[in-house]
Amino acid sequence: MTKHNVAHNLSNSDTRPKCFNAATLKMSALSLATAMSALGLSQVAHAELTWGNSEENTYQQPSNFEQSSNFEQPSNFQQSTNFQQDSSVSSFNAAAQAESRGDVNALYNYEQSMSGGLFAMYPTYWRMNLDLNAQSSAAVSQFVRQYPNTVMAEKLAADFAETKAAAGDYASVRQVANLITNADASERCAIGLGFNNGGDTMRAMAEKSDVWLKTLKQPALCEQLATEMNNNALISNQDRAARLKRMLRKGKTGDIMTLSSRLGATIPYSALSEIQLSPTSFFSRFGMQPNSQTNQYLYLYAMGRLADKSYREASQQLEFDIKQDNQRSARLLNDDTRRYAYRILGVERMGHNTDDGFNAEAVDWFRNSLDNDFNFEEAEDYAIAAIRFSRWDDVVEAISKMDAETQKTNKWQYWLARAYEQSGDNSKRSTAKKMYQQLAKSNEYYGLMAKDKAGQRFDINALGGNNLPNVSSADRARVLQDPNFARAFALYNGDANRTHANREWNWAVKQARDKRDDNLIIAAALQAHDVGWLDRAIYAADNTDKASSLALSHPMPHQSSVVRYSQTAGIDPAWAYGIMRQESRFVTSARSNVGASGLMQIMPDTAKYIARNLGEAYSATKANSGDTNIRYGTWYMSDILAKLNSQPVLATAGYNAGPNKAKRWQPVYGTLDADQYVESIAYPETRNYVKHVMENATIYSNLLGRGQPITQRMGTIPAAF
Repeated sequence: MTKHNVAHNLSNSDTRPKCFNAATLKMSALSLATAMSALGLSQVAHAELTWGNSEENTYQQPSNFEQSSNFEQPSNFQQSTNFQQDSSVSSFNAAAQAESRGDVNALYNYEQSMSGGLFAMYPTYWRMNLDLNAQSSAAVSQFVRQYPNTVMAEKLAADFAETKAAAGDYASVRQVANLITNADASERCAIGLGFNNGGDTMRAMAEKSDVWLKTLKQPALCEQLATEMNNNALISNQDRAARLKRMLRKGKTGDIMTLSSRLGATIPYSALSEIQLSPTSFFSRFGMQPNSQTNQYLYLYAMGRLADKSYREASQQLEFDIKQDNQRSARLLNDDTRRYAYRILGVERMGHNTDDGFNAEAVDWFRNSLDNDFNFEEAEDYAIAAIRFSRWDDVVEAISKMDAETQKTNKWQYWLARAYEQSGDNSKRSTAKKMYQQLAKSNEYYGLMAKDKAGQRFDINALGGNNLPNVSSADRARVLQDPNFARAFALYNGDANRTHANREWNWAVKQARDKRDDNLIIAAALQAHDVGWLDRAIYAADNTDKASSLALSHPMPHQSSVVRYSQTAGIDPAWAYGIMRQESRFVTSARSNVGASGLMQIMPDTAKYIARNLGEAYSATKANSGDTNIRYGTWYMSDILAKLNSQPVLATAGYNAGPNKAKRWQPVYGTLDADQYVESIAYPETRNYVKHVMENATIYSNLLGRGQPITQRMGTIPAAF
């Protein structure tokens, strides 16, 4: 059958506002005492969907801006609080059309006619945006002063910084750096580049932990910053050696040559090129080479290239070389080289779990590579491999290699508690119980899992149950007295492009959150809920620190259809809602970047498969409609469930990545605890997806009066054969 595909963007951010997760990755050990001190931390989590015709979670970086520093200062911008009387959204839509045509003259006219209104900043922004690279930092600064605390001022400054950093105009970047208050990764790197080149080198180093040792794909400006940091005076030779090893593993020739040169062990391009052509030829002559630092580096480069071809062949080569080397009077392979060669094998092996199946050899290779120089990617791979095979001592070891703040997140506190729970040490088992009790204060995935471990029940009444929150008339009035929320609602009601409305909404939530104004956020969320803007109501409810309302964060639209079609298909309606909330956030028109559509995000080929099995003629319009999309989606969930051992975790993974992938991640023999299966899913997107759906379904089961603990819901994963 045709595999089902869905949108995979489940990031914790929208266009400007973001929720931040700890992701800095230095090495530090987490002792039992440290674990005890971590009790008391919690984490805010939320997820967003990207659909095809909007930039729900990401900026569209403009390519051009027109220089202008002589626009007029409106005398009454944002002074009035009677925003309900502002009807300039129609002018906004017209100006947006002028911007799409590149009509500068029309934008000038709209600047004058819209002056002082809610959307006064937009025509100026769009006009400047037509040639961003030609703008001056003075013009950008003036725009920010003119429209302070607006999302478009933030966006202009951030886009300008990225554009100028890409052009190498670092002085301009530095001049606007302090105007950017909510930078994403690329924007932070743009600022880092600005200060790394002729500015505050210490400020540039703020990005080191996120970019220096990272080998997974990152924004181009972050790649550039990591490369240029080699010349930062605060980068030590120890730092350079650590990065060089990662670049040798990845085969990044330019970085290898630059870093090795600074370390006094210059690696010529010719040597790298020769090894690239034939790693085995290098290994055959390695025993005749002197024990130089350059040769140690070349050995790791050759090991990386051979592992790219075959990790099995690379492991055999390493074992042979170590055996031979141990028989020499003077060893040619240093301990550090041996350890990192095993690290190369461990990382490479974890990239083949879907194709080749899981194997505990990955844990052994990481164990053989133990030192004090892990980056987060390596530590996470080690931890996941150890979790998969219940190697609990290795789980503790792997977590200890993560940054101290990362160790304290709910995810790694949960797995540390799981590891301590298996210990023969009574004090560690006691600590595990306390950790579960602390984690159980949260109602996200790990919190729900911890509740079951701690013997606690999920209490929907403490979160308002099915009742919408009581909001005072004063707080209701404050929503449209807030210019950011007023703009968001005006754009939503005025049928403007959803991108703009969502951006303004998320910025409004961020501003209120920064002020710890939970009452305003909940009041806005309730108003969004009342007008059917459910995805933003969810976003707002998920971004409150204190106030909680399940009726806002987990709405149940189309309830009669969802329950009826779920029962017809023989599946749990709570699971159907869990899928729907994660797939579309209840946006009927949602469309993913791979073409999935509707509330249940069904691909066209999948919809055809469903229609054929239901004995219906396929109609794209019909398949994407709310009612039919629900009927098709619930039928397909039932279809996958039947093919995957009636196991809801497997079926959820199958709904996202395809049934065949879910099967490949099953254990070959015996059974596996569901949380271990989920944590070891080879695709990070699917891994997070399954966690969110299981969390959603657990909450919805309680809202529907059929509460089922998450551990019971997830069950046990059977062997694939």
